[in-house]
Order: sequence, then structure tokens, then C-alpha cells
Amino acid sequence: MRWWSAANLVSNTGAWMQLTVQNLLVLQITGSAAATGLSLAVQAGPGLLLGVFGGAVVDRRPLKVTAAVSQAVLAVIAFSTAALFGAGLLNMPVLLALAAVTGIVNTIDGPATSLLGNDLVPRTDVPSAIALGSMVHSAGRLAGTALAAVAVGTLGTGSAYVVNGISFLCVTAVIPFLRPAGEAAPVRRPSPGRRPAPAKRAQAGGDARAGVAYFLGKPGLVALAGITAVSSVFGRNYQLTLAVLVIGPLSADESDFGTVSTVLAVGGILGAVVAGRLRNPTVRLVGVLAACGGLLQVAAGLAPGLMVLIALVIPMAVVESVSDTAGSTVLQTEPEPEMRGRVLGVWRSASTGWQLAGPPLLGLLVEFAGARGALVAGGLLIAGAIAAGGLRGRAVARKAAGADRPVLPQEPVAAPVAVPALTPVA
Repeated sequence: MRWWSAANLVSNTGAWMQLTVQNLLVLQITGSAAATGLSLAVQAGPGLLLGVFGGAVVDRRPLKVTAAVSQAVLAVIAFSTAALFGAGLLNMPVLLALAAVTGIVNTIDGPATSLLGNDLVPRTDVPSAIALGSMVHSAGRLAGTALAAVAVGTLGTGSAYVVNGISFLCVTAVIPFLRPAGEAAPVRRPSPGRRPAPAKRAQAGGDARAGVAYFLGKPGLVALAGITAVSSVFGRNYQLTLAVLVIGPLSADESDFGTVSTVLAVGGILGAVVAGRLRNPTVRLVGVLAACGGLLQVAAGLAPGLMVLIALVIPMAVVESVSDTAGSTVLQTEPEPEMRGRVLGVWRSASTGWQLAGPPLLGLLVEFAGARGALVAGGLLIAGAIAAGGLRGRAVARKAAGADRPVLPQEPVAAPVAVPALTPVA
């Protein structure tokens, strides 16, 4: 797990370097901010359309092989982009094509690497592994964004793609040496309670339709999707709502919003540390945390000044981070091992949909109600929807319990029968 985390830190740093430079590169080629959004949408699009099929591929192939091949292909794409840029052949159509291919590969790479990381620890430590991955992601984002400016200024734009390609190769080189927690060491027998070896996962077939049917047949997974969707659409996009709030009603400046963004990042890391203490999170816990986040968002919308807002941002970020870790744990551990790839594939398709729809809808809400109104209304919608869903789920459960209880026909009570006294045996 230490090797895997170190490799992922390098990979996340390279990925954020490339993403930062890619946005600047699109602006340099086209001079259009809309084109930047288009490149991001093209890369995210395959997740919406092909996420389910990518999860089916993960369930049908050996996990380590799938992850290693997908990481190697992503490295080839990064090196190819750097070479085309150096040769002066990188234009907008080529860049969009490369972004689309990257998105397609990510539909397989995402669930494969997630499940592989979880297989490295016992079942009870999966929440800690996911929390550690969240901290690695946050650290990689901070480092990658900072190093992108240094790389572009000293080595040129193409260097970020080269670094990202090398980071993918680092992950590819580590994968063959990983031993999942369920595999027996040569001189030791596997401990009871460990997760099954990935070989069993590789032997299990299935297709995308089976994954969708399985997902929809699990009320807990459907409820988790509903909670995450409403939270993502009406909240969480704090880079939009808090930016408008800070610059507008609070009459602050860009540097103050930078402070708020930094506090959000720190709160996310603190939340990941707290989430590492989870052992058996449930969908109900995710719902409670998401509702609390919605109420904190309402308070942030009513904040009278910048300092009050900063004080509220910390618990908002902590609650969001813990809720995300709890939800990811449920998503990656509750399904049977042979279905987890397809479940993650269905989740990728669904989550891409609400991630693409969320910012425009929230932007319209901000235009209509203002920053304060959007935060307050969004937070109340989140808390209210989760509360209503919880009440409905409890009513359905009570009804089902009553329907399952057998109704016994009443019988006449027989007259009491005299029981002779027992004589003790000498």
C-alpha cells in the first residue's frame, strides 16, 4: 500500500500538471474560454456514454493486468501529445481527439485502479485506504498546479505532458509487485476475514446490462446515487457559489477568495484524516452527513462577513470529505466482488451526468437568486430531499416488514389438560 500510494502521488501530480497546462494550451491555440470548456467536456463525455461498458471490461479481465495496460496507454497518449506539440502539429481537432481517447481509457482505468488499491488492504481497512487516496489526490492537486507554472516557465508547455507520461509509467512499474491482501504469501496461510483474491474477480463474466440491472436492484446503491446527485447539483460547486459570494455581497477581493479556497483544501485534508477512522459506513451515514453539509451551506449563504464564512467553510469541507469517503466505501465494498467493476462503471456514467449538468444549473440559480439565495435554496433542497427520502424509505421498510409477517388463523382455545405430578426418582 505504501508503494501504491507513492506511485499515485506521483501520478496525481503529473495529471494536475497536464490538466493545468492543457487549459492554458487550449486558450493559446484558440483564444476562447468556451473551447477550454469543450475540451474538458469531450474528455468527460466517454464516462457518461461508456462508463458501464468500462466497468464490464474490468470485471472480465485480471485486475492487475487491466490497470497496468490502461496506465501504459495513458502514458503513450501523454508522450504523443508532447511530441505533436514539439513538432508544431498540435491543433484543436487533434487535441480534442486525444482528449476523447483519454476519456475512453479512463472509463476502464478508473474502476480498475480503485478496486486494485482496495484489494491491497483487509476489508475493515478499506475506508482508511480510500481516505488515504483522497489525501494523496489533494496533495497531488496542490503540487501539480504549482509545478505546472514552474515547468511551463523553465522547460516549455510540452514538459508537463512528458512528466505526466513518466508518472503513468511509475504506476505501471509498481503494479506487478503488488500483492493483494487476499493472496497468501509463500510461507503463510491467508488470515480469515481477508478479501478474496482478484483471480476470482477475473473469472467472473457479465455484461453492461447485468451491471445496470444489479445496480437498480439494490435500494441502497440507488439511494446513494440520489443523495450524491442532489448534493452535487445544488451544492459542492463552491468554486462558483463562494466566489460570487466573496466578490459580491461580502465586498472582498480575489485574494480573499484565494484564502477561502485554501481553507477548503485544508478542510478536505482534515476530513480525509477523520474519515480514515471509519470502519463500516452506511448509506444512512452518508445521508446524514450530506444533510448536515446542506445546512452548513445555508449558514454560509447567510454569513454576514468574511471571517464568519471562513469559520463555516472548514466544517463544510470536513463533512463533504467524510461523506465522500463513506459513500465510496459503500460503493466499492457492498456489491459482490464479481460485480464491483460494473457497479463502478454504472456510477461513473451517472456521476458524469450530474457533474456535467450541475454547474450550468447552479449557474442559472445564481443568476436568478444571487449567491446568497443559491447557497440557501440549494442547502435547503439538499437537506429536505434527503429527509424526505429517508422518511419514505423508512415507511417502505415498515410496510414490507408488515407484509412479510405471516397471518395465522385463529384457533379455539382448548380446555386445560390436567398434568399428573412427577414422582421424583430415588
